[in-house]
Amino acid sequence: MKYDFDTVIDRKGSGDLKHDLLKKLWGREDLIPLWVADMDFAVCPAIVDALKQRMQHPVFGYTGKSADFWPSVVDWIRTHHQWEVQAEWLKFIPGIVKGIGMVTNVFTEPGQKIICQPPVYHPFRITPQRNGRRVVWNPLVRRGDGYYDMDFDNLAEVCDEDCKVLILCNPHNPAGLCWSRETLVRLADFCYEHHLLVVSDEIHCDMALFGRRHVPFASVSEKARNNSITFQAPTKTFNIAGIVSSYCIVPDASIRERFFSWIEANEFDEAPLFSSVATVTAYRHGEEWRRQMLEYVEGNVLLVEDFCREHMPQIRPLRPQASFLVWLDCTALHLQHDQLTDLFVNKAHLALNDGEMFGPGGEGFMRMNVGEPRAVIRQALAQLAAAIG
Repeated sequence: MKYDFDTVIDRKGSGDLKHDLLKKLWGREDLIPLWVADMDFAVCPAIVDALKQRMQHPVFGYTGKSADFWPSVVDWIRTHHQWEVQAEWLKFIPGIVKGIGMVTNVFTEPGQKIICQPPVYHPFRITPQRNGRRVVWNPLVRRGDGYYDMDFDNLAEVCDEDCKVLILCNPHNPAGLCWSRETLVRLADFCYEHHLLVVSDEIHCDMALFGRRHVPFASVSEKARNNSITFQAPTKTFNIAGIVSSYCIVPDASIRERFFSWIEANEFDEAPLFSSVATVTAYRHGEEWRRQMLEYVEGNVLLVEDFCREHMPQIRPLRPQASFLVWLDCTALHLQHDQLTDLFVNKAHLALNDGEMFGPGGEGFMRMNVGEPRAVIRQALAQLAAAIG
């Protein structure tokens, strides 16, 4: 079956954040929203059909997970990431950012430190801080080709006895990096030796692009396996972020007992009715849709690269190795933060995430969501080129 990713779907009036928050955040509504990290593609028809079928039953009462919920997750991870996960390692959580908040409260005390590697997804900073913890930066080092490396020398300098957790973005958001096995092994060794629990956010793990492969952190070594909590979900890949279906993977028995008992005590592991339906259908029947979607996203990435090269060379897009997010290097425009925001919002009429929100190293960058019909990407690029011109 050939799936349609070209049709422009009008989401206005559906309650979507992309449109509903434009006025509040940017003071105007005449913007192409390329900021919130969900895609504007119609969801895989198999998922829609499964939800419709369940909705034929007129009662939406308390409902447990289907018998195939965890088997579908285990099979998917084995097939796509060559990682043998046991069902007992798995627990439903009501969202990955919420999971970070849970880890913060279970494994750290107020005033203790959590390490993040900016520029990185901003809730890694916001969630610990709002829970009374201190955030320590271990900034990534940008190479000449635009990609990033971890700075292990700096990590050794900033890590002290008050540091209890390191939050890893794998694949990395906003830069779209698939971390190498060698890097992850080195990180696992360091964190194990320094008693740093690693929380690996792997929500984009099923969206590797251009022949790249995702390496689950906990799969690289015994030290990684015994000192980590991994978060995954089908939500980004299958564009079902409005259906909560996240889960954690905890191989180590002692960490698992401590974390899972707290989750169970607070009943955070009770999945909403449609989570099981959407997750099982995605993992059992969504593979061809996923493949075609990734091919389409790759085409959009190439379109952005070619357009910038030909019409606005001042902007250098970093080709993502995973996800539908493109990290735009706008530093050659030589604009201050407010000027860069004004260019995109008030002149180009585009809503993107500005780089500064991702922490040190994000200055002069913008994050662009290319999970859009190609016509929308072309229109956005044309408006930006006209604004720069």
